[in-house]
Amino acid sequence: MTPAPLPLTTLAAGQAGVVMDIALPAEVRARLLEMGLTPGTPVHLVRYAPMGDPVEIKVRGSNLSLRRHEAEQIHVRPAD
Repeated sequence: MTPAPLPLTTLAAGQAGVVMDIALPAEVRARLLEMGLTPGTPVHLVRYAPMGDPVEIKVRGSNLSLRRHEAEQIHVRPAD
């Protein structure tokens, strides 16, 4: 059975997941899609900044920094 999608921010630093959905406004969603963060793509949570914002992720060989409130709207399935 496949686990329910969880917010990206539930992953611990060093954990990986697969993007299931991006529930952000159209302009932000489009920007993330252009950078390769698409449903079905593996994503690796690299680290949280000392105050918890921003969040650094690795997707398709590139590191991206996202605001925490944006990362909370990206739903992932934890990788096996």
